[in-house]
Amino acid sequence: MSGEVTVLYFARLREAVGTSEERIVLPESIANAGALLEHLAASDEQKKFAFEGQDIKIAVNQEQATPATPIAPGDEVALFPPVTGG
Repeated sequence: MSGEVTVLYFARLREAVGTSEERIVLPESIANAGALLEHLAASDEQKKFAFEGQDIKIAVNQEQATPATPIAPGDEVALFPPVTGG
């Protein structure tokens, strides 16, 4: 059974993909945040370009996450660009 996840884009990623939020039907083969990122990049050229070579920061349900963090229908996945500064 598949369901949806809400994907939130922040800062430069929001500008690069052209939206701050979208709902994605979660294919059954996607079980973690890293697989979701790969799926998003493969499905859209803007996302592929925005994610390419970036250390994207992830939060799942407002908790810091890693690519291995499990995701499920109904989850909120937030994506942040790498933090820069000096």
